[in-house]
Amino acid sequence: MTLGILVMHWDDRKGVELLGQFPQNTVLPEKTLMQIYSQHEFTSEAGMVSIMAGSQNLASYYTGVDKAIYVVLLLDLEEDADSFEEGLLETSREIVANIATNTLKEVLPLLFQRLSVFPGMSEEQRLSVLFGSEMKRIIIKRLQNESMIIKSELRIWLKEEYKDSFVDLDSVLESLVKAQIVKLSSVKGLSSDVLFLNQDLMVLRRPPVKLYKDPVDHHLPESLKDIYTTEVRNFFLSYKPSEEDNLEIVEKVMLDPQTYEVLKLLREALVTKNDIEKLRKKGVSDIEQALKALWATKMIQVFRDNAGTEYYCLVSDFFIHQFFPKYNLDSIRKQSIYKVQSPNALTKALDLMRREYMMLEKAKKKKKPKVSA
Repeated sequence: MTLGILVMHWDDRKGVELLGQFPQNTVLPEKTLMQIYSQHEFTSEAGMVSIMAGSQNLASYYTGVDKAIYVVLLLDLEEDADSFEEGLLETSREIVANIATNTLKEVLPLLFQRLSVFPGMSEEQRLSVLFGSEMKRIIIKRLQNESMIIKSELRIWLKEEYKDSFVDLDSVLESLVKAQIVKLSSVKGLSSDVLFLNQDLMVLRRPPVKLYKDPVDHHLPESLKDIYTTEVRNFFLSYKPSEEDNLEIVEKVMLDPQTYEVLKLLREALVTKNDIEKLRKKGVSDIEQALKALWATKMIQVFRDNAGTEYYCLVSDFFIHQFFPKYNLDSIRKQSIYKVQSPNALTKALDLMRREYMMLEKAKKKKKPKVSA
């Protein structure tokens, strides 16, 4: 169980300045705070360190000398600090932004709640974290257009884009490589490594197919069947995917632990309020807020049967998935024709695409069920 979070700043004259904590009674001895400072000072670079200070298990992220912010997560002794690294990076970026707008106190409880469940997130939640990161999104967008970026050029570009924030490029790239979105490789003739697009992200709403095909089998009264299916059809007749819409769902639903638990239930059945109330046993304490979030994002509708019983129904679901970017071949071909990229880099891009495609095809064949004679 994750115990708490501290946000501090180091001032050369004043020493440690505590900027925020949650829960409010979260404290660490000054000796431990100095130990955290010393650990980061040893490397002097942005990044995470894990520390055992007496009986305390800590994960600390340092934003670098420009901001000099330390985000310290207090963990249970049995928790693996390294499993929080990616979550700490994204949380630290949000914390820095909220310090600048004097809103840290208001958002810290939610940020802590998200971070505390990070190691146990589902694959779609992990991809939602990735998509929700503005820096990672703009890197992916550049790769969608250019297929490859020289790392040294990317570092300069990002520092220009994020003058008021901090750029921990190595941690960002490590996350993208781990997710298999990018490949990082050396290229003959280039002094810096090159980023290549390996897989892309598809992000959009989709109909709740199982529920739509047979709503009655998923606990909806027969009298509401046609009303429900009509509502789903009407929604998707006017639906247009947009990044703004996707980000709203990521923020309010996918990365809110309690709302996500409600979504998981609604994916399985068309339920009454009493059914949703049972989620309190799973730690969903604010059910009303979760339902408000699903309503605000237009993911649910509420229908009432003849007896006055209300049914909470999913009318649009969320889909986030990785896919092989075949379109990248056209981008590489154009760069070759107009000679805007190193021939060695283009050859490497094609080779990496070939390898990725063969690996995906091999994985597909393994998944196919064997047909007995």
